[in-house]
Amino acid sequence: MGNTIIYIAIALIVDLLILGAIWFFMNRYFTKRLEIDRKNQADTIIATAKENAKNIEIEAKDKALKILQDAESENTKRRNELNREDERLNKRRTDLDHRIERFEQRESTLNKRQSALDKRANEVEKMYAQQLAELQKIAQMSVEEAREILLQEAEKEGRDDMARIIRQIEAAARAEGEKRAREIVADAIQRVASEHVNEVTTSVVTLPNEEMKGRIVGRNGRNIRAFEQAAGVDVIVDDTPEAVTISCFDSVRREIGRRALEYLILDGRIHPAHIEKVLEDKQKEVEKTIEEAGEEAAYDAGVSGLRPEILKMLGRLKFRTSYGQNQLSHAVEVAKLASVIASELGADTEIVKAAGLLHDLGKAMDHNTEGTHAMLGAEFARRYGVNPKVVNAIASHHHETEQESLEAIIVEAADAISGARPGARREDMEQYIKRLRALEDIANSFKGVSQSYAIQAGREVRIIVRPEDIDDLEALRIARDVAKKIEENMQYPGQIKVTVIRETRAVDFAK
Repeated sequence: MGNTIIYIAIALIVDLLILGAIWFFMNRYFTKRLEIDRKNQADTIIATAKENAKNIEIEAKDKALKILQDAESENTKRRNELNREDERLNKRRTDLDHRIERFEQRESTLNKRQSALDKRANEVEKMYAQQLAELQKIAQMSVEEAREILLQEAEKEGRDDMARIIRQIEAAARAEGEKRAREIVADAIQRVASEHVNEVTTSVVTLPNEEMKGRIVGRNGRNIRAFEQAAGVDVIVDDTPEAVTISCFDSVRREIGRRALEYLILDGRIHPAHIEKVLEDKQKEVEKTIEEAGEEAAYDAGVSGLRPEILKMLGRLKFRTSYGQNQLSHAVEVAKLASVIASELGADTEIVKAAGLLHDLGKAMDHNTEGTHAMLGAEFARRYGVNPKVVNAIASHHHETEQESLEAIIVEAADAISGARPGARREDMEQYIKRLRALEDIANSFKGVSQSYAIQAGREVRIIVRPEDIDDLEALRIARDVAKKIEENMQYPGQIKVTVIRETRAVDFAK
């Protein structure tokens, strides 16, 4: 029995050794096979990478060749354009030479005619002297004929005296009118003195501490993205201590975002779901503020009968500024100034008050629609049944259309007084003069320009060109080029009108 157990144990040991040997050789075989497979796979990857690199190199060479061909084509095209331009200039130079020759011929002809006229005038003077001498010799005429001659001479002298007196009266009336106009404007300004100079809408939100910036941004920017998407604004979190900036071209959206962010900071719950709810509440709050501001402005200006849509659009000006001057306060001020001036001149005060209040209505919508604020405001007012005289005054207060009434002229004057009085806008005199000088420098930089004047507070530049150097077509080109250069080199509100004046004057003196 004992030997049997020993034999069984020996057999088990032998079997285990055999199994171990089999496992060792199998493991070595599979390991070698795996190494071979990995090597083959690596060779395949290397070959594929070399092939891709070769394809990329070929593709890059093709692109470079195409770019070179395009550049050569563009150079050829530009060379052809320069040749055509050179031909055009040569042709124009030839035309100018021909014109100069014709002018010289005309001048020679005119000189000959002038000589003939001078000769004839001398002959007429001699004939008149001879007739006068003969009359003096004869000296025989009736009393009626002598009286008729005296009456004619007296009438001639009386007409000269009358013309001189009329000119004196016109000059005195003009001086008195200017004095009266200055008195009316000064009286209007004194009676409508604003309690404050300007009002600035800020987009900076103050934070209680620097840690709040992290809460506003949120994990991976979740909170700030949700806020920007829902409010339609940009939130700028920079190195400014304990402050963030809200940026948006729409002043109403910026105000909603500012109020919502301030509320979220005070509340402390800043997450996407709560952000949307707060923004909805603040939007309703701002819309109510806009309606109340429009109604209050109409009441302050003394204008009644405006439709709710107009009042709501007018209230949006509460959050719009121009050079630091609040546009709603400016509108009320223009309405009051226009009313005072109209009462002095006998114009319709109700028309000028309504037009003064609504003259900048288009500034509440000019970021959403193409066109100038004057035309946008006029079209909006016309759509809601505003008086046609008021619509014309709105559209023409920057001379974009013709002024059809005295009330329109009064509104333009009141607008200029409100915007130009000292302290109304934050643009100081030095910057203002620099802007006007920059406009004139741009205009004077063009060949053929004689003089240029920036007028209408920099809203228009008038250019006088030399007629002998610039023809009508060239004047159109100068107007277009000046406007383009102003757009590229200057920053300004609204639009700037470029007017090119080309005229020829003929002057002579009677001796």
